[in-house]
Amino acid sequence: MKIREILSRTLLFDWDKWNIEKNLLKHKVTWQECEQVFFNKPIVEAIPLIRKEQEQRFYALGITDKQRKLTIIFTLRKNKLRVISARDMSRKERRAYDEKIEKGS
Repeated sequence: MKIREILSRTLLFDWDKWNIEKNLLKHKVTWQECEQVFFNKPIVEAIPLIRKEQEQRFYALGITDKQRKLTIIFTLRKNKLRVISARDMSRKERRAYDEKIEKGS
């Protein structure tokens, strides 16, 4: 599924207190930074991950307003985007992200 497709169907984010706290404590990523990734360009396409408990999960690579490169794991629930996890990109992910952006994809 293309990220543009997801964003065209998704108008809202679905946050729960646990995920907000977990991402902040474990990875120092705020919920605002997570949302910025989906509206800032460039963003690498959402790639499906293995289904977990019948819920399709995706990951996306993107940047915040302050150019922080993040990896976001998310799912869609009733046309809402629910962030499961957010963290800084690994070295390998940064390299893949930069290569994809350089190619203009």
